[in-house]
Amino acid sequence: MEAARQHNVHEAKTHLSRILEQVATGEEVVISEAGEPVAKVVPLRARVNRPGRGSLRGQIRIGDDFDELPDGMIPSTGY
Repeated sequence: MEAARQHNVHEAKTHLSRILEQVATGEEVVISEAGEPVAKVVPLRARVNRPGRGSLRGQIRIGDDFDELPDGMIPSTGY
């Protein structure tokens, strides 16, 4: 694994666009102040494309007896 690129605060402010391009391609960048690392800029994970609410409407069926307990099973009262 390649070490993260390092930039001081002044370089980071001056070249922010270039640094963001590096991060967008998967690189990690460390920003240092007075030679001490203070921040790491890392790429965000890609967004997960999730279907909207109700996207399974009509595809799932819940039985009419869903809330009924089988014979011989007594519900716990919690006491």
